[in-house]
Amino acid sequence: MQIPEIDLKAYEYTLPEEKIAKFPLSRRDSSKLLHYRNGQISHLNFSNLPELLPAETLLVYNDTKVIPARLIFQRETGAKIEIFLLQPLAPTTVIPEIMLAKHPVIWETMIGNAKKWKDNEVLKGQIPFEGGTITLQAKLIDRETRQVEFSWDKAEVAFVDVVEASGEVPLPPYLNRKPIEEDKSRYQTVYSEKEGAVAAPTAGLHFTPEIFLQLKSKGIKEAQVTLHVSAGTFQPIKATQVTEHPMHSEQIHVNRKTIEMVLSQLGSVVTVGTTSVRTLESLYWYGVKLIEGKGEELKIQKLFPYENRDSLPSPQKSFEAILALMEEKGFQTIMGSTEIFIFPGYKFKIVKGLITNFHQPGSTLILLIATILGNEWKRVYTEALANNYRFLSYGDSSLLWID
Repeated sequence: MQIPEIDLKAYEYTLPEEKIAKFPLSRRDSSKLLHYRNGQISHLNFSNLPELLPAETLLVYNDTKVIPARLIFQRETGAKIEIFLLQPLAPTTVIPEIMLAKHPVIWETMIGNAKKWKDNEVLKGQIPFEGGTITLQAKLIDRETRQVEFSWDKAEVAFVDVVEASGEVPLPPYLNRKPIEEDKSRYQTVYSEKEGAVAAPTAGLHFTPEIFLQLKSKGIKEAQVTLHVSAGTFQPIKATQVTEHPMHSEQIHVNRKTIEMVLSQLGSVVTVGTTSVRTLESLYWYGVKLIEGKGEELKIQKLFPYENRDSLPSPQKSFEAILALMEEKGFQTIMGSTEIFIFPGYKFKIVKGLITNFHQPGSTLILLIATILGNEWKRVYTEALANNYRFLSYGDSSLLWID
């Protein structure tokens, strides 16, 4: 297909500061829920969700777990250096593996106050841990690419435990506040499991065990994918041509059972959050890669879906190709990365409905919403603002159907 011209100004709207939810509600499932289907908008509560999903629905959610990715060090002079973990580099780039490492690790980072950090200076911090202390050290390996090596003095302790003990919750920059104790649990879904995200898949923050029980009693099936959300999710679009916006690569892990469940319930898949959308749609294009003979690596570049093709395989054929490869290789899980960019003009292959929060103007996420709703996204967001919905990460929710 020909890549359409995108005028970013058409995807802007005025978001008053007071509409941004700075803190979560006392109950996760007490948020508002805007329901959009076939041009009709209704205003409900998130606790109504089980009533809105057909019994044959397959609900797919992202089980990534946010790590306290913001590490604060203090120089002997008193200056504070903030190091934000972005992507692992060594000894492995695989997030689940590096989190379990018990020896020095190297990460690509963002560094606050970097000018105060001298080239050969090793930063040190004392971390309370299980009645004692751990000394965590940070060494700047490459200033230009912001590569930092972390080491610690207890060989039996994994990196994930060091981070959990020392790091701060990486709240989105638009909240414009320091994290508090409550954020440790609330900026995390109740089903979070796989450590590695530096931002929460916030559509899932509304779910409670009680909601899941109601969904199960209705016969709705659940499946999990893992996409470790990167800080790129907050990066504003600055490129004059929208398609030149750099989409950060994010790691995905999907097990065989989930792929089989999606294959068996094509046409009834509803995702929790844009991260789950990107994962499932990326899987479709991975199957296309396999069918087209373009390699076995699960790596979806941002504009791969927009390449000109005479025809495309069905979602069924695509997922069957993935399962055939997994059978041949003896894989129970496939792992790779995606930087898929979904914007108006894209045709969804797998997803039929989306549960999501309300997103920033002029962002990659509002482009994804506009891909689902067309120009109706403006009416949806105007109604949400008029009805005092709370916006962004700690805000209210919506259920949008792809017609």
